[in-house]
Amino acid sequence: MYNNSLYIASDHGGYQLKRRLLRFFQNELNIEIEDVGSFEYNPTDDYPKYVISLAEKVIKTNGRGIVICRNGIGVNMVANKIKGIRCGIGYNIAVAESMMTDDNTNVLSLAAEHVTEEHAMAIVRKWLETDFSHATRHKRRLKEVAKLDAKIEN
Repeated sequence: MYNNSLYIASDHGGYQLKRRLLRFFQNELNIEIEDVGSFEYNPTDDYPKYVISLAEKVIKTNGRGIVICRNGIGVNMVANKIKGIRCGIGYNIAVAESMMTDDNTNVLSLAAEHVTEEHAMAIVRKWLETDFSHATRHKRRLKEVAKLDAKIEN
């Protein structure tokens, strides 16, 4: 099971699922995870600030993060704007495994309105216990993706 730095963030749309996942990490997985916000339910909050904070921590520590909103799309888009972040939407267990083996994601996006708490916990568990395959074709593709970060900077 994954044991490096781990972070979680959500807006109001993912707040309840995030609270459940925090209990899951503490009580069932015994894994430390840092909550980077939101820290209370606020129906008018905006996800970008929480996702940016999480992404910066993931990059700084070479860790992983989980971001949650209602449909998983907004937080996914913001995360992928940050250089070095590879975020995928975990809509089922097989995808959670594949996004690690093939794409070495460092952030998992969840859609609070489209997964049950139990399904979300299974997705998170699979994502955390799966390692990158290091297959030549996957490493080659990730190098191409990394080149896009450099292109955008210029």
